[in-house]
Amino acid sequence: MKNTFGTSITLTLFGESHGAMIGAVLDGLAPGISISEEEIAHFLSLRRPQGAISTARSEKDPFQLVSGVYRGKTTGTPLCILIPNEDARSESYLEKAALARPGHADFTAHEKYHGFEDPRGGGHFSGRITAPLVAAGAILSSALQKKGVRIGTHIASLAGVNDRGFENLESDIAALRQKEFAVLDAEKEKEMTAAILAAKADGDSVGGVLESCVVGMPAGVGEVWFDSVESLLSHAVFSIPAVKGIEFGKGFGFAVMRGSSANDPFCMENGRVRTLTNHNGGINGGITNGMPILFRTVIKPTPTIFREQQTVDYEKKENATLAAKGRHDPCIVHRARVVVDSITALVLADLLTQRFGTDFLGETK
Repeated sequence: MKNTFGTSITLTLFGESHGAMIGAVLDGLAPGISISEEEIAHFLSLRRPQGAISTARSEKDPFQLVSGVYRGKTTGTPLCILIPNEDARSESYLEKAALARPGHADFTAHEKYHGFEDPRGGGHFSGRITAPLVAAGAILSSALQKKGVRIGTHIASLAGVNDRGFENLESDIAALRQKEFAVLDAEKEKEMTAAILAAKADGDSVGGVLESCVVGMPAGVGEVWFDSVESLLSHAVFSIPAVKGIEFGKGFGFAVMRGSSANDPFCMENGRVRTLTNHNGGINGGITNGMPILFRTVIKPTPTIFREQQTVDYEKKENATLAAKGRHDPCIVHRARVVVDSITALVLADLLTQRFGTDFLGETK
């Protein structure tokens, strides 16, 4: 099992949903990056369950920074984050450990790890493992902000309810950082919440689309082929549980456009090269062009539902039925947006340090 991503700055995730602790190791960080525990706590709070529209599992996430930080600054050595699991209940999983939950990784994990995998709460496959990812993302996001790079994600649609798109990018991103339920049109929160609660009442779940924007990325970052900005962001974003699609700029909308409307004409603005439109989402030939990076991510409905479903018992080798028990999210879209922000921060921080040097994100005395 490979759990490390990145080239210059790397992130390693470890732990299981119902184990003693989960955590992350950030390696390759420049010395002198300021660490704000308040910012880490804030990011973790955006990922935390939100009342009736989320799981009843309540984790306070009292994280510990156990290495790589001294007097509030990174030392340049590996930074390790630990988060205890304090509200795990394993009984409902152990009772039916051999029943493959539809839409989950139970069967594929069993095939790959020969029955040695931890089945409790999905083990290492659980969305719970995104907590240390978000803690690491808070550190990288703060460092990027000081270099003028800002990231924001909103719920573009949820269960067929659509939010407005990005308009004033800087102010929209700033507003999203403070919102527990990340919509740009406040009225849409009520409609989306109602849709989640309706699915929950039916023992079902819903999904949606997240739209992300990055402003402040300089032109000339990325590679042409296998390490293009789209390639690396897609690789990383698809690592988030429940992600099933990603598109950049107009994405699949290009299929019905002509080149004359799909192209982004260039112009000079205040001595800088810009484009009049941004259909390509700030990326040409795999390399940033200085315009905002725009992409959308599809989050599927939470696979654990309380309706009876057909499955198999892979130990007895027979058909079976399964109705979920325990505490589960009827929707994870609203919790996933800060995970997308965090993984985006990792990819961009890694790309920038490759382009401008390993000390790029650090501070000097």
